Amino acid sequence: MREDLLHYIWKYNKLIASRLTTSGRERVVILQSGAHNPLSGPDFFDARIEIGGQLWAGNVEMHVKASDWYAHHHEEDHNYDNVILHVVWDNDVPVFRKDNTEIPTLELRKFIPPKVLENYHHLFDNRNINFINCEKDIQTTNGFILDNWLERLYFERLEEKSRLVLDLLKEAKNDWEHVLFILLLKNFGSKINGEAFLSLGRALDFKVVQKTRSKPLQLESILFGMAGLLDDPVVKDTYFNQLKKEYHYLKRKFNLDGSSVLRPEFFKLRPSNFPTVRLSQFASLYRRQQLFSDLMESPSREDLYTILKVSANGYWDNHFTFAKVSPGKPKILSPKFMDLLLINTILPLKFCYSKQKGNPLNEELVKIVSELKNEYNNVVAGFKNFGVVACSAKDSQALLQLYNEYCSKNKCLQCAVGIRLLSGK
Repeated sequence: MREDLLHYIWKYNKLIASRLTTSGRERVVILQSGAHNPLSGPDFFDARIEIGGQLWAGNVEMHVKASDWYAHHHEEDHNYDNVILHVVWDNDVPVFRKDNTEIPTLELRKFIPPKVLENYHHLFDNRNINFINCEKDIQTTNGFILDNWLERLYFERLEEKSRLVLDLLKEAKNDWEHVLFILLLKNFGSKINGEAFLSLGRALDFKVVQKTRSKPLQLESILFGMAGLLDDPVVKDTYFNQLKKEYHYLKRKFNLDGSSVLRPEFFKLRPSNFPTVRLSQFASLYRRQQLFSDLMESPSREDLYTILKVSANGYWDNHFTFAKVSPGKPKILSPKFMDLLLINTILPLKFCYSKQKGNPLNEELVKIVSELKNEYNNVVAGFKNFGVVACSAKDSQALLQLYNEYCSKNKCLQCAVGIRLLSGK
């Protein structure tokens, strides 16, 4: 038995209401179940309940075992002084208030319809389960319910990504352009070099970026130098030595310090994702003087693509690393990579920025992300195997949120799909 089932039963009024009595055999009539509280404190606020003919207004606390009241030390917490009903699965001990009066207890096991418990056990029966609890039934979910739930999950994922944005905003003293620089640099590093590029963005004074952004060689030399990519003393390459000379000059001029910057990796990366190529592309993008305002004000995917479609310095047309010639090809940001930048940087930043300005762009964001191709990974593939197909990046982002925050944590009773399956509808 899990406490979240008790919450579900109480919240959605799944009890046999005509038979409700406390352990002291007082009749219980639920007039108002109260507001569910997912944070600390009693589980439901402002309930209205008639107990033994007496009307009570206050809070409701729930536990699997009544003794959990003492295990959680609620008797010492004044936040629980106004609990009018203790709802439990197993009433193993009586519970008393500070004034030594007993709190009425409702033992739910006696009043739950058998069908609810049957659906519950079916949902959490993990025999022969390979992916998620509801994998045998999720495809039966009403399409309207599932679509609405996935859209809600997409915005829930945006809210989670907002945490980093807001943390960076605090670090940057409310300088949104600085936040874009750090966050965009992090995501140019992708999964393997994201943390290394993030450390680079945090270590570099943004004022230096603003002073050098119109001179790609200078900005590129700073990025390469602080990342430790110019440290090799034996490289015989004209461009490498040019960058190294420029970096040594700028390092003294701006008092640059790359000691806290993590060294980026080349191992397990495709050449097009090498940090050399990505940092050069990033420097090229930052030649645009009004990059932040242009990105925030662009209302469509096409406009954003136009801004992001940049290529690395011409040297990298026939190089992936210094001094090693490769077949000639311009290193232009691919549509797939631009999509990742939109998903992980631009749209979360738009979401936070417009929200702070009091002008939410929810419809615009949904339109853009719905036009982006879905990501493909083990989670998206897993849902596809059981009939839930991601048709866009909005869907794939929502499915990642669903799997990571609900399915893998067994939070089925906080999920629209789980609630529908439990209710049998």
